[in-house]
Amino acid sequence: QVQLVESGGGLVQPGGSLRLSCAVSGTTASENTIAWYRQAPGKQREWVGIITSTSSTHYAVSVKGRFTISRDHAKNTVYLQMNNLSPEDTAVYYCNGVLLLRDVWGQGTQVTVSS
Repeated sequence: QVQLVESGGGLVQPGGSLRLSCAVSGTTASENTIAWYRQAPGKQREWVGIITSTSSTHYAVSVKGRFTISRDHAKNTVYLQMNNLSPEDTAVYYCNGVLLLRDVWGQGTQVTVSS
């Protein structure tokens, strides 16, 4: 069964960092394009960034320079490193990919940035 499972969310102070993980099962992460999205309370889901099957990365303007997407082939996992976090980054973060012709979403992980 193809599955994405996020982890690593939590409470962090403004200016802090978190690393989110998106574990891929049922297929190979390195062969797929994986995207990160987030959804803040009362807002629409927002695209955060993407890593392609050729390891190119692209980011939303709001996170460029602060967030980095990477991939660990051995662990079949994609990461979202988030630095210099602000309260505006508070949201549920999701990873997403079209895996084996299916549009697959993880369950999400909560990130709260607050002092």
